[in-house]
Amino acid sequence: MDRLENIFNIKIDNYDLFKCALTHPSYTKENNLPYDENYERLEFLGDAVLKLVASDILFSIYPDYTEGNLSKIRSIVVSDNILSQIAHDIGLCDLIILANHEKKQGLANLESVCACAFEAVLGAYYLDNKFEYLIPFLRKILMPYIEDVDKNFEKFNSKALLQEYTQSLTKETPVYRLVSETGPDHKKIFNVEVLYKQEIIASGSGKTKKEAEQHAAYEACKIFGVI
Repeated sequence: MDRLENIFNIKIDNYDLFKCALTHPSYTKENNLPYDENYERLEFLGDAVLKLVASDILFSIYPDYTEGNLSKIRSIVVSDNILSQIAHDIGLCDLIILANHEKKQGLANLESVCACAFEAVLGAYYLDNKFEYLIPFLRKILMPYIEDVDKNFEKFNSKALLQEYTQSLTKETPVYRLVSETGPDHKKIFNVEVLYKQEIIASGSGKTKKEAEQHAAYEACKIFGVI
């Protein structure tokens, strides 16, 4: 708990909450502990806390951006990919409590595990009545990523996110398949499906094949929980 307080620079009152926030489900299963003594429920709450603060930051610093643009930036900033980077950078991943087997397998370094633990800690701080202290902490830690995504949005696109996610699971990568083209030549609409492991995951449409693939990848990312 001392290390956690040093990382966030926020005092902890309810230690039990934060122990849950750092406990992977494998540990509760291995030790026959109640379900609510792992981070899953707190992660659900922390995800909402994170999105609220990220939305507030984006709303204030980009007054001219549309809802669509703000949503696109936020979806990337709060993705597992970036949250796991943050968790690693601040040393949070080292504090995750795992079952012996999962610990030996290096699960504490898995992107999804680190991201979940980070969100769970945010949820714990919220329940510990420290929300007001989370706002400046998250503003400071998220701003570099927000600015990077805003300036270099292409490198954070959905196709890249989807490929990174699938490659973290297996060596197979998404495949995009043109399903149909509709409309006159000067105003065509392309319809594309994205497949993973030979299964159709999602579909998308666009004025170009590239745009349709991007939309299909975005829907697949939502299904997989990447964004």
